[in-house]
Amino acid sequence: MLTIVRHGRTAANAGGLLQGHIDNPLDSLGRRQASEIAGALGEVDVVVCSPLTRAIETAKPLGITPVIDERWIELDYGDWDGQPVSSIGKDTWAQWRSDDTFTPPGGESLASLNRRVHSACEDLRSLAESQHVVVFTHVSPIKSAISWALSCEREISWNLSVSQAQISRILVRNSQQTLLSFNEVAHLTK
Repeated sequence: MLTIVRHGRTAANAGGLLQGHIDNPLDSLGRRQASEIAGALGEVDVVVCSPLTRAIETAKPLGITPVIDERWIELDYGDWDGQPVSSIGKDTWAQWRSDDTFTPPGGESLASLNRRVHSACEDLRSLAESQHVVVFTHVSPIKSAISWALSCEREISWNLSVSQAQISRILVRNSQQTLLSFNEVAHLTK
């Protein structure tokens, strides 16, 4: 089983800011969410994390030393890191939504993110056939992993909404992947 988890809340999440590669810690709600996630995961064999503190802190309640994999880091928003989501103009959003090679100034395109995340998923495929592998990551890599699970040929990230501290589960069997659940949040007490 390959389980993909979004990190708990940070102050930047609460403020509606793009975090990208900014290394923010969890806030008090985020730390509670991390404990609730740990309780919902069941037995875990392997933990993989983005290198960012918010993902590592979310995995901490499991008590398993994580494997850090840079490919699970959030999309690089470049100059937009730390900016309110609302500061990006409608025309820019429209361009971004219609072109997966669109790159924020100094950042990374969705096409580039998909290549690295799909590669990370492929590298975990055989391990996830026999063990429960849990990846702690961010919104954009989760959308990309779901795209991988569904074998999508077109960009679907704009058609997915990923909740804070969500869990998604991908069954891997006979070298094939099946999306079992997406955006689970029932474990959260809010």
